[in-house]
Amino acid sequence: MKITAKAVAALKLPRGKTDVIYFCDDLPRFGYRVRASGERVRRSWIAQYRAHGRTRRVLIGSAETVSAEQARAAAKKVLAKAALGEDPQAAKIAERRRQQTREHTLRAVVDDYLAAKVKQVRSRTYRELVRYLTGHFFRPLHATPIDQITRRDVAVRLSKIIAENGRISAGRARGALSAFYVWCMGMGLAEHNPVVGTIKPQDAKPRDRVLSDSELASIWHASGDGAYGKVIKLLIVTGARRGEVGGMRWSELDLKRRVWSLPPERTKNARAHMLPLTPLAIEIIQSIPRRVNRDHLFGTRSIGGLAHWHAKADLDQRLGATVMRWRAHDLRRTFCTRLADLGVQPHIIESAVNHHSGFRSGVSGTYNRSPYEREVMAALALWDDHVRTLIEGAARQSAP
Repeated sequence: MKITAKAVAALKLPRGKTDVIYFCDDLPRFGYRVRASGERVRRSWIAQYRAHGRTRRVLIGSAETVSAEQARAAAKKVLAKAALGEDPQAAKIAERRRQQTREHTLRAVVDDYLAAKVKQVRSRTYRELVRYLTGHFFRPLHATPIDQITRRDVAVRLSKIIAENGRISAGRARGALSAFYVWCMGMGLAEHNPVVGTIKPQDAKPRDRVLSDSELASIWHASGDGAYGKVIKLLIVTGARRGEVGGMRWSELDLKRRVWSLPPERTKNARAHMLPLTPLAIEIIQSIPRRVNRDHLFGTRSIGGLAHWHAKADLDQRLGATVMRWRAHDLRRTFCTRLADLGVQPHIIESAVNHHSGFRSGVSGTYNRSPYEREVMAALALWDDHVRTLIEGAARQSAP
């Protein structure tokens, strides 16, 4: 028979059969399939061919949604590929498997996990999950299906994180990944947790490194005028966190009022913070060229803010033995310590660095909402003068 819409309309299952294919006379291997499925009879279009010594069958579509003309055209394409030595059904299966693999990669499932957690955990906890699961910590595993990630894969990444970011970051990254896999197991997406059995990084002792005035001056002069160097200098004069400075945006700055306004989503404690900008900070910011359609001061167009901190190795090499075993966060600790040495009260220092502990706890924290703007401004002016004296003095000493 020639398969047409009119011809197949009257076709039924022969008595005693539950599955039959009617093939077309003028387009061999193009067929109309009728089969019983429970109490229903399902009708579909198929194309049948041989590949690698085996009979293969491709489902073109349901006869309820695909017309006879559309099915014939699709069948011609399938049979043409088979005639040229291809295996359309195998290609279809392979594509389906690739799609399933893409849907179950670590990065894809992490997105589902974060979508489920965004309203279940505190905002700070959520930001930490995003940081550790979508950032560089496990990026080499992002394209791997979650059920193919092994304990060895996780252990290798943890060793790398310890070397590059320290034991505290490695411990937190490990915890975030383990919680993710517990969720995956509960959702039936994974059969095991590859984090189990990996060595838990020992908690590092709290750092107490405070840089001396001479070390601070050496870091300033060795930093140079590149993007990383300007970030380091802004860390020195503002006492802010490196992520806050590295992600600084023009829209956050009011250079006329000399104020940097950090929104809650950009601070560690999710509290908005307004920081007065000192003359040194203004000089550094004004030396940074503004880029068209670019809000971030630092970073590339594909990366929001300064995300790569590998330039510190070059800075350490320039410093040599002058400044040893220091980290960018030590600048924040030095900022607080030196302000105290200069006579600034502890609650003013906490306000300057957006800390909400100590004097802000208990009844005082509930009822005293003052940001101490004038006091913070005076403290930062004092610090600005101190830093300027240090760097100018060091420059005079190094001059011939």
